[in-house]
Amino acid sequence: MQRTLTTLITAMTLALTTSVAVQNVSAAPPKQPAPQMARAVFAGGCFWCMEPPYEKLNGVKSVISGYTGGQSSAPNYEQVSAGIGGHYEAVEVLYDPRKVSYAKLLDVFWRNIDPTDASGQFCDKGPQYRSAIFYGNENERLMAEATKTELKKRLNIVTEILPKKQFHAAEEYHEDYYKKNPVRYRFYRTSCGRDARLEKVWGKR
Repeated sequence: MQRTLTTLITAMTLALTTSVAVQNVSAAPPKQPAPQMARAVFAGGCFWCMEPPYEKLNGVKSVISGYTGGQSSAPNYEQVSAGIGGHYEAVEVLYDPRKVSYAKLLDVFWRNIDPTDASGQFCDKGPQYRSAIFYGNENERLMAEATKTELKKRLNIVTEILPKKQFHAAEEYHEDYYKKNPVRYRFYRTSCGRDARLEKVWGKR
């Protein structure tokens, strides 16, 4: 009886859908709503080095280097790099959730930082270079906490999970620095020991 009822409902739905489609065959197609983009904010030390991993992802529209988490309403690089104002160097990732999930963004974040370093990241030391996930809602917080809990089974995780605060874009010359100055970027990344430490923490990529 249940199967018969299900079959009947399916047949009726198909017939109704076909009827509506025939009636509207000459009508203009409905406008599709603009895709809802989402923003995620991560601090992983030098923001130059956090841009490339995210910009490679399908579904990520842009990655902006900037400052967040502090008290200053108009932070600049000189202040933040000196540890003034309480801001973190961070990146804001604009992405399409239909193409790339927040879970994937979290995975990329963890694999590109040293989550065991409480004093900064790699050769950059100071509170402005600490690692942190800035969540925008309860779902993001729960997902971030879950990944952190899982990683704590084998690593001493000190990365913070904090509520999202106002994000301030950095000066233009910092944006896409790795593209504008590839030689200098590569020298900095290598001399800072970032890749060597990432390999030690996470293994070969």
